[in-house]
Amino acid sequence: MLSSTSFLFVLFILLLCGYTLHKVRLVHLLLHEVRDHALREPASLYRQLEALQGLYAELNLCRSLPATRGWAASPDLLLELARHAQAACPQVVLECSSGTSTLVLARCMQLNGSGMVYSLEHDPLYAQHTRRELERHGLSAWARVLDAPLQPQQFGAATWPWYAPDALRGALPQPAQVDLLVIDGPPQATRQLARYPAGPALFPLLADGAVVFLDDSDRPGEQRILALWREEFPEFEHSSKPCEKGCALLTRRAGGHG
Repeated sequence: MLSSTSFLFVLFILLLCGYTLHKVRLVHLLLHEVRDHALREPASLYRQLEALQGLYAELNLCRSLPATRGWAASPDLLLELARHAQAACPQVVLECSSGTSTLVLARCMQLNGSGMVYSLEHDPLYAQHTRRELERHGLSAWARVLDAPLQPQQFGAATWPWYAPDALRGALPQPAQVDLLVIDGPPQATRQLARYPAGPALFPLLADGAVVFLDDSDRPGEQRILALWREEFPEFEHSSKPCEKGCALLTRRAGGHG
């Protein structure tokens, strides 16, 4: 028979072995995760470089674009936008947040020979930066950056920080028939489900057959937004593009206006 002291010692050894095995397994899993990430990262970077090269080639750009990493739209999304804009020839393009996508879409309007990009921007410094880039690329005639500070607004039963409605008043041609809507703002940090108001605020402006691009659609918040839009706006067909950060597409069916 084991004494109580011996029993406690054996129990301690067993617990220590179990804890050690648990930690070894965690380290093993972490090493596999690091290895998988190390294998995925170069492949993902290569795809972005391919998309960026394709963008320069298809748009015949002779000046460099701003950075396409971090918060900026990824090259694969920009290429999807460019290909859609060149194929569909939208006349009125509306953006939530300005930046590299504004330049790409403005260049598409220039190549198409018609159309205008209207970009809502809440940050005055960033708005000025985009305007300077448009001028540097000779694209100022094809895009307008609209100063639109975020203001508390009521949507449903909740209040959201959203682009000042006065920014669009008088800017869009009347009656407003937006053919392409690109949603890449406001920033996620402004509020949970920050981009939800694009539905009630901007979907009524869309023409039949209009397409909505939602960037960052792989994020849980954007997935929740898409679920809410499916319930509230059944006139849209949902699809997606395999972009780095996720890209959801919503297409308004003909006769889909309420």
